[in-house]
Amino acid sequence: MKAPVAAQRRLLDLQAADNRILQANRAIQTLPQQARLAELERLSAAARAEYGGASGELEQARLEISRIEADVETVAAREKRDRERLASSSSTKDIQGLESELASLATRRSTLEDAELEVMERVEGIEATLAEIATRRDDLATEERLLVAERDAQRGTLERQREAAASERAAIAAEVPADLLALYERQRERYGIGAALLQRGISLGSNVALTAEDLDAIRRADPEDVVLCPDSSCILVRTEESGL
Repeated sequence: MKAPVAAQRRLLDLQAADNRILQANRAIQTLPQQARLAELERLSAAARAEYGGASGELEQARLEISRIEADVETVAAREKRDRERLASSSSTKDIQGLESELASLATRRSTLEDAELEVMERVEGIEATLAEIATRRDDLATEERLLVAERDAQRGTLERQREAAASERAAIAAEVPADLLALYERQRERYGIGAALLQRGISLGSNVALTAEDLDAIRRADPEDVVLCPDSSCILVRTEESGL
């Protein structure tokens, strides 16, 4: 294939634009905030689960307090009844029985009050734990919000760079002959690079120095002949830097 020297050299600009598009795509896919955001999502989910578990414990503890308070009220009602009966009774046997029952009720009430105090202390501990989890959860949400804003801003910058490179690429491609452009696209699709400079005997497509035999063949080629890199198979563009 033959192509004007200027058109072949324009392929270097086309490849540079393609490189910038590729770099922007890779940068968008590997934004540095993404790893931390994924970790924050895991930590937030764990905090939510922990908060839910502690909330369930708090609810059960409060129900337990309600049951104890109901038992205390029952004991208090029986104590009141027994005291009233004791005040009006003249039977020694009844008095002894009522006094014994009142003593048992007092012991029962003391036990219930101790149990209530213990559960109330547990409630305070759970409430403190919930407050700590809520603070941690809020801190995670704040960090996540800031990181999302930072990520989106960086992504926006990269997307604008990609759009600028794509626009430049389209303008350059319009200047390249169709058959040369088709060859460039085919080689780039197959081998990852479409065109590279031959610089002082080194192919920048493979970063390998060409053999004396390959360089001699290129020297003999017409300037408009399209030559391929023997190592990377990209179009090898010759300029004053080629050392031919």
